[in-house]
Amino acid sequence: MAKYWTGAHTKHRLCYHLVWIPKYRKRVLSGKIAIHLKRLLYEACKVNRWYISEISIQEEHVHVVIQLPPRVSVAEAVQTLKGGTSRIIRAEFPELEEFLWGDSFWADGYFAETVGQVNEEVIRKYIRDQNK
Repeated sequence: MAKYWTGAHTKHRLCYHLVWIPKYRKRVLSGKIAIHLKRLLYEACKVNRWYISEISIQEEHVHVVIQLPPRVSVAEAVQTLKGGTSRIIRAEFPELEEFLWGDSFWADGYFAETVGQVNEEVIRKYIRDQNK
């Protein structure tokens, strides 16, 4: 489970569930590619001081639960993760060109949602009950 991070004037725990797919939803994320992709994602997070608390690489999509600092937008993090891994995977596995022509390994877009320790209704009730 992700821990609270402390900044100069903040305390935060900003976690997101992210999902993205290879171009054309091709089933290419298996074997050596999946192993290398997982290593690359962890490495990118280490370099950027982000934290992956859960990851699952399926044949046609990637699931990640990631903790980011407040200064990093979800869009920026996804761009960094997809952009960096796309270049490396395409260079190291040239046989993928047969399935994934063009400049990108990943399809456009992604899914993102926030992840918390409690659900929205619990937080709303806590806020409503502050004056009681």
